[in-house]
Parts: sequence; C-alpha cells; structure tokens
Amino acid sequence: MFHVWTERALPADITAAFDGLADMIGPATDTPEDPLQAIPAAHGIIAAGGVFGPAAFDRAVSALVLSRTGIGYDKIDVPAATERGIAVCNTPDAPTISTAEFALALLLSAAKKLKTAEHALMTSENKPRDYYKEHEAIELYGRRLGLVGFGRIGRYVAKVAQAMGMVVAAYDPFVEPAQAAELGVELRPKMADVLADADFVSLHLPLSSETYRIVNADVLAQFKRGAMLINASRGGLVDEAALEAALNSGQLSGFAADVTDPEPPLVENPLLHRPDVLITPHVGSATAAGKHRILTAAVANVAQVLRGERPRDLVNPEVWPRVEERLRALRG
Repeated sequence: MFHVWTERALPADITAAFDGLADMIGPATDTPEDPLQAIPAAHGIIAAGGVFGPAAFDRAVSALVLSRTGIGYDKIDVPAATERGIAVCNTPDAPTISTAEFALALLLSAAKKLKTAEHALMTSENKPRDYYKEHEAIELYGRRLGLVGFGRIGRYVAKVAQAMGMVVAAYDPFVEPAQAAELGVELRPKMADVLADADFVSLHLPLSSETYRIVNADVLAQFKRGAMLINASRGGLVDEAALEAALNSGQLSGFAADVTDPEPPLVENPLLHRPDVLITPHVGSATAAGKHRILTAAVANVAQVLRGERPRDLVNPEVWPRVEERLRALRG
C-alpha cells in the first residue's frame, strides 16, 4: 500500500481514485510547527501553494511523484526533484475555463471602472453627486486587446473578447502564426508590437527567470498611453514600483490583477488603496467546477505514477526511467 501526502484536505469522491492503491496522510497528520511532519512516509505528494525546494525534497525520502494543483510550478524546484528521482506533474487543462473567465472579469471591471464607481460611493460623505456625469467607462466593442502569452487561457480569453467585438493581437514566441490565424488572432513577432496599439493588455505567461518582472519601466513605456493592464497569471511578471509610476504619470489608466508579488500583498501596498486598481487574492480558478477538475487531475497524476503508468502532464519527462526503476525496487 502506498501513502499519499496532500497539502490540503481532499473530498472523498476525489480520493476514491486511491482506493486499494494508497491511503492518505496529511494535512491532518501534520502540525503547525511542522507542516511536513508526515511527508517522509509519502510516495505521492499533492502540492497546492506551498514551496518545495531541496530541503522539502530531502525530507520526502519515499516520494515518487509530486502533482501540482494548477498550471504553474514556479514554487517547485524541478531540478531538485529530478535529481532525487521524483516525477513532477501539473494540471494544465483543469483551470483554463475558470481562470480565463476571471481574467475577462478583471478586464470588464477595469473597462467599466467598477472600483472607481464604488470608491465614489464610499467617499460621497452623503452629499449629492451626479455619479452618472462623473463616471466614464470604456465600451469594449472595437477596442484592441493585446495578449502576452497565447496558451490555453489566452486563447479562451481571445475567443470571448472577439465575441464582445474586440480586436485581438498576441505575442508568443512558442506559437505558430497559423495557429493564431485559425482563431482570428494576429500573432506579432515582438511584444512591443502588441503593446504599441493595445487599449488593454492581458498577461498569460508562466513565471520563470526569463519572465520575472518582464513588465518593467522600459516595457511600460512601450504601452499605448492610457492603456490598462490585466494580470491573472503570476505577480512576479510585473515590477509593481514601475507599475505605480506608470499609473501616476497616466501612461497606464488602470490595472486589475488576481496576483501580486509577494502574495498575498502587504496591507500597506499602495496599489491596494487606489481607485484605478483592482486586486484580488489569487482566486481565479476557485470555482466549484474549477477546483473539482484541478483536484481530480492532480490525484489522477499521482495514481497513474503509483500504478506504473507515465502521466500525460509530466513536467520532467527525463526522470521517468528512474521512477520506473524505483517502483520496481519497491515491488521487489
């Protein structure tokens, strides 16, 4: 019988996939002082938002697989896992719809200036105001949306934005122009080409050493003046000090994000207190349907590995022969 450690408690209907294969340990078996107390016994790990680096993997002496509940694995030290013979998986398809819908909600909230409208009510001091005259939102029909990153979520956002009458262009060096053209999206060769004429820019990139603070002062200067920025990907993509300066100067007219750096944001973060900024606490995929798909996929990854089957969403495929070898040794 295998053992599976989970960072968060999982519903019984999802863990049923382990019946006869593995039992669950953690988080109930862990303590606040030692949240990884049970992990040395775990053959499988289901990770949520925690950081797994060399120290954590050194404790996970029995682990064969770590499955991340989401797309991004920037908090997982994949080379450290590979070195120890641990397969790393993610769930790239599961959060797509919920996260894309949330990105679109951020886009609409920014365009319609909902935070500004709410702020007007909160600061009215019960005095008569002509809110209709004061408020001036943006109609999205005919506006240009620039997507930086054109993967699963970016493509879903593009489809809905086009249905609202927006014109969509994208930058993604890993996508062929023909793929974008099939969806009616112009794929441009440089990120600056997308930023130059976009009324709204939405980020759909993974966080890596190459993309960390990719939206910095120099890049913000390439935006169309008065554009709005949307980020439902990773907070580390944006230099928040440069962002604040761009908002102050009018280079950007608004920002809406589900992610920050650090996360959650510090309460004294000035962006939280601006009427032209909307920030939510990384809950983009947190719908009932989204959570169920994500957890089901994460559990399926672990179950497949423990059965000796190579999972589809394997981040470090080079480790698989070693995982198979370790499984054979466990089975004698």
